Amino acid sequence: MSQSIEFRKQRELGDIITDTFKFLRQNFKPLFKNIFKITGPVFVILTLAIGYYSYLGMDIFSNPFLNDNSEINIEMFIISVFILFSSLVAFYVLLYNTVLHYIKSYIENLGEVDHTEVSRGVKNDFGKMLGLVLLVGLITIFAFFLCVLPAIYVWVPLSLAPAMLIFARTSVLDSISYSFSLIKDNWWNTFFTLFVITLLIYVISFIFQFPLMIYMFIKGLTMSQEGSVANLADMVDWVYVFFNVLSSLFQYLLSVIGVVASAFIYYHLDEKKNATGTYERISNLGS
Repeated sequence: MSQSIEFRKQRELGDIITDTFKFLRQNFKPLFKNIFKITGPVFVILTLAIGYYSYLGMDIFSNPFLNDNSEINIEMFIISVFILFSSLVAFYVLLYNTVLHYIKSYIENLGEVDHTEVSRGVKNDFGKMLGLVLLVGLITIFAFFLCVLPAIYVWVPLSLAPAMLIFARTSVLDSISYSFSLIKDNWWNTFFTLFVITLLIYVISFIFQFPLMIYMFIKGLTMSQEGSVANLADMVDWVYVFFNVLSSLFQYLLSVIGVVASAFIYYHLDEKKNATGTYERISNLGS
C-alpha cells in the first residue's frame, strides 16, 4: 500500500503540482468510482444535454432567417441551454463536494477513505456548495464586467472558497470572506500556482479535443471540394456530436485536477498562516 500523503504542510509550487498528480495516481480508481457513483444521474443528463445542444446549436446559427421551423428550433435551443446550464452547475457542485469530502475522509482516516462518509458529506453539504458556486459565479461575472483585472483578482481567493467550506466547516459567506483573508500577502504566489495548474489542465484538455479538430478539418476540406462549405449545418452529424460530447465530458472531468490542487493550496496557506498541521503533530507526540 502506498504511503499516505500529508496535506497539512507548506509546499512550494513544484511540490503542489507533483503531490496533486501523485494523489490522483494513488487514488484514481476509488476517487473516480465515488465521482461516477455520486454524479452518475446528473452526468448522464449532462451528456445528453451536450449532445442535443451541439446538434441544435449549429443548426440555429447556420440559419439566421426566421421561419416557422426556425422559431421552434430557437425555443428548443433555449430549453437545451437551460438544461445544459442546470446540469452543468449540478455536476460541478457534486464534483467539488465529492472530491473535497474524499480528501477530507482521506486526511481524517490517515490515508483510508470511508466511502459512506463521503456520500453522507456530499448529501449534507449539497445546498451550501450550490449556494457557494452560484454566489462565486455572480461575483466573478460582476468583477468581469467592471474590468478583466478585478475578475482575475477575485478568481484567486474564490478558487479556494469550496475547500474552505468543506475543510474549515465555514458558512457560505464566511468561506468567501476568509478566502480573501487567507491569501493576504500571498496573492501572487497563489495566482502563479493556480495559473500553472489551469494551464496544465488546458493543455491536457486540448489533447482530448484533438480528434474533434481533425474530424472537422477533414470534413471541412471534403465539403470545400464539393462546394457546400457555406452551409454550416452540414458540418453537424453524429460523428461530430460524439466527438464534441466526448471532448466536453473529458474537459469537465479534468476539473478534478484543479479541485485536488486547491486542497493542497488551501492547506499550504492555512499552515503558513495558522500552523494548524504543526500544532496537531505536536499534540499527537505524546499520544
